[in-house]
Amino acid sequence: MSTREQSGADDPIIESRDQLVAPLVGGEKSIDAWRIGTEHEKLVYCRKKLTAVSYDEPCGIRDILLNLGNFGWEPVEEGGKVIAMRGSDGTVSLEPAGQLELSGAALENLHETCAETGRHLKQVKEIGEKCGVGFLGMGMWPDKTREELPIMPKGRYDIMMRHMPRVGNLGLDMMLRTCTIQVNLDYSSEADMVKKFRVGLALQPLATALFANSPFTEGKPNGYLSYRSHIWSDTDPHRTGMLPFVFEEGFGYERWVDYMLDVPMYFVFRDGKYIDAAGLSFRDFLDGNLSVLPGERPTQSDWWDHLSTAFPEVRLKSFLEMRGADGGPWSRICALPAFWVGLLYDQGALDAAWDLVKDWSMEEREALRNAVPKLALDAPLPGGGKLHDIAKDVMAIARQGLTSRARLNASGDNETGFLETLDEIVASGKVPAQRMLDLYHGEWNGDITRIYEHSF
Repeated sequence: MSTREQSGADDPIIESRDQLVAPLVGGEKSIDAWRIGTEHEKLVYCRKKLTAVSYDEPCGIRDILLNLGNFGWEPVEEGGKVIAMRGSDGTVSLEPAGQLELSGAALENLHETCAETGRHLKQVKEIGEKCGVGFLGMGMWPDKTREELPIMPKGRYDIMMRHMPRVGNLGLDMMLRTCTIQVNLDYSSEADMVKKFRVGLALQPLATALFANSPFTEGKPNGYLSYRSHIWSDTDPHRTGMLPFVFEEGFGYERWVDYMLDVPMYFVFRDGKYIDAAGLSFRDFLDGNLSVLPGERPTQSDWWDHLSTAFPEVRLKSFLEMRGADGGPWSRICALPAFWVGLLYDQGALDAAWDLVKDWSMEEREALRNAVPKLALDAPLPGGGKLHDIAKDVMAIARQGLTSRARLNASGDNETGFLETLDEIVASGKVPAQRMLDLYHGEWNGDITRIYEHSF
């Protein structure tokens, strides 16, 4: 989630609808300026006790963040507490229960993306060795209850945690127990954004299936392969889902603004503090009628904050966010941007991907998304068969897209090698969660603590 700092004097009051659309239009970039932003979260645990690491304890989350200063990162504070570290590789921040996230820099190619991931993991592992801390790449805590998890000192999280139980049953699980990998990608025009958005939504269930990695809850199989994905179905219906309107004729920037104006607010940031506005209307804010700030109207930063509080499968800000994947180890962190860059950053690949999914009805898209958390690649496909049946075709399109991009490293290799871990999953038909379940029922003999042997 976003790390907010105080706005400056150049933060204009919103006085027209054009200012609401402006961040979306401003995201348009020429193809040569398209970049790749990768975000990934990991669970942090004490190696000796296998407990979650709190903020204040010695070698806790605060100290892990501060130790990144040895690698050139600079602290970001809120209320006198370090909540993030900023550097040339982006921002390292804390999630609600101490999940550690790298929001990577905007990079030109996947070779740079994977190198960035490698630098980050090397740094935190070095800190972890010194502190007796480990990092686990999963979609969800496999063995922790909510009560066993710490809460991080970040104002927006306090507000969200109070609000979540009012609107869904699993929102606190989303905040406290889950981890994801996410990819942020650019668009050249409104039409390009629309096509990428539609392909991204339609094929997000395939990404969820390929990266499914959350089959355990509180030490036992939970009946799902991606329980993290299931959690989103009962978090907050006002700000999640497959967004049918994206597939309707006329969808574009204006329609997204309308959707976001209908998403209830969480907060307003003033004087370094978060003001609870949960459930209130941004439309009222525009009219100066927000009850918690009577007479005040929103600034551009307030709108930018609000754009970050919707959580659909694909999200639009000044770029598109692909949000369907469970957290995982290094190889899969590199594979997710490869998957989406291959499909969306080459016109031939984008067209071919759209041809695969354009005839699906909204009901079929919803049914696929709802089936994937339990069934992954075995989920029923629109028109018959299983999701696995098109996985090889989608991977071939992604591979061709990366080949056409022809972004080479110093050895002359293109970016297709980053797809290999997904090729293996498709070839076997077994997603990561199914392999974990095989170990749990076999070699581990039901001992969930063995999962920590698979940490970074």
